[in-house]
Amino acid sequence: MTAMTMAQALNTALRDALKEDDRVLVFGEDVGPLGGVFRITDGLTRDFGEERCFDTPLAESGIVGLAVGMAMGGFRPVVEMQFDAFAFPAFEQIASHVAKLRNRTRGRLALPIVIRIPYAGGIGGVEHHCDSSEGYYVHTPGLKVVTPATAEDAYWLLRDAIADPDPVVFLEPKKLYWSKSDVDLSTRRVKPFGRAEIVRPGRDVTLVAYGPSVPVALQAAEAAEQDGISVEVIDQRTLVPFDDATLTESVGRTGRCVVVQEAQGFGGMGAEIAARVQERCFHLLHAPVLRVSGFDIPYPPPKLEHAHLPGVDRILDTFDRLQFDDVPDPRHLADATTATLTATATATAAMAATMTAQKGATV
Repeated sequence: MTAMTMAQALNTALRDALKEDDRVLVFGEDVGPLGGVFRITDGLTRDFGEERCFDTPLAESGIVGLAVGMAMGGFRPVVEMQFDAFAFPAFEQIASHVAKLRNRTRGRLALPIVIRIPYAGGIGGVEHHCDSSEGYYVHTPGLKVVTPATAEDAYWLLRDAIADPDPVVFLEPKKLYWSKSDVDLSTRRVKPFGRAEIVRPGRDVTLVAYGPSVPVALQAAEAAEQDGISVEVIDQRTLVPFDDATLTESVGRTGRCVVVQEAQGFGGMGAEIAARVQERCFHLLHAPVLRVSGFDIPYPPPKLEHAHLPGVDRILDTFDRLQFDDVPDPRHLADATTATLTATATATAAMAATMTAQKGATV
């Protein structure tokens, strides 16, 4: 076990991938000798040479276009978009080519590309330096979308992404780059792509979070416990593919669900999660699925960021809207309904038999 920050874990993952596979290349704006704005690629050019880790011009569309060509040529490129909103000029390449090439070639050509994007808030960044852009990518078929919340997840999920035969958008929560935790690099302890993680068990409500919202969700769960509310926290980890099974099983036990995200609420990932819960767990719910999100506005300036981002208080206020009084367990409603229908059918049959007997006696 080694204590390291998420930034160090990502750097180690890139370093190990470069060591193990000569086809892996790392490139982007300032990722070479400088080591990137957040120093994720620190020392890689020095240790592996400019052929393996190199700077590019300030042209995000060109960076991703270069990655497409290299992947078609047999390489496994890992590219960095310097900030979340800087990736928007590359979206045409991502949506039109990266996401579609396997389908366009009927499976004959895969694109093993990783697009690393520092995203979300928490650093007091100005316009174009803080954005929650996951909604664009999860709504683009052909992409896998990953967002770790811990250093250990960051290491193993990035290794998975680099080894994957298909393109992965790897969203890195900027405000968690310097969060430190124990990481075991010798034995994998985390789940693979497509699997969520229950990071705190509970019995009264399921609180779903991902990426930068996970620490806030855990803090809210701890605060809610003081009020006697037992909160189960799910770290979704991978947004595409999505783990319905873990979420459905959890909501089936708690009967309530709240989703928290930094992105604005309208049309966001939280709305998709809420819809999936409603579709699969409607008969198990004690209360409507609720969301806690950023406001439906462009990302605000630094001094207003704290008011925009969901915090513990807003999550606790949302819990107040749930029904925590004693309510019947919805898992028993089906049995109760069946018993009622059976009793009604029996009574109806008895009444019909009585009427038939009376008619015969009259005749």
